Amino acid sequence: MADSYSIPTSTRIGHVHLKVSDLERALQFYHGILGFEIIQRLGDAAAFISAGGYHHHIGLNTWQSKGGSAPPQNSTGLFHTAIVYPTRKDLAQILKRLLENGIQLTGAADHGVSEALYLNDPDENGVELYWDRPREDWPRDEAGEIEMYTRRLDLNNLLQELS
Repeated sequence: MADSYSIPTSTRIGHVHLKVSDLERALQFYHGILGFEIIQRLGDAAAFISAGGYHHHIGLNTWQSKGGSAPPQNSTGLFHTAIVYPTRKDLAQILKRLLENGIQLTGAADHGVSEALYLNDPDENGVELYWDRPREDWPRDEAGEIEMYTRRLDLNNLLQELS
């Protein structure tokens, strides 16, 4: 394209809004397990949840999906919602909580710039829980460009943050 527009550097993703089949089950996961605060409920049809009192980071609704099934594996749609934790210790705390509650991980990776846990919510929506390393610690090539990778995350090492 000839247009050299670049999105403003202070732009951020505001929230994600998920279609769920069962609002109570979704709230048990996002509120009960992950610990998001319920900001507002619209009966049994929708809820808005957040971390730290923001109006909402995640919207959950059954408006077009009540009792529905997860989308087929090889179809388009949301790959995952990524939730950033402030510190490595915070990521370790949620890992411990997931394990204590029998929540199965679908993966765990060290990306150089971040460490991430992957799982699915009750409606099979992908969820990534991660923390970013400080920018000065991000791996870079000789030209100074970010060089992300995917390596196995040592979960036992991560849990040692809690010792």
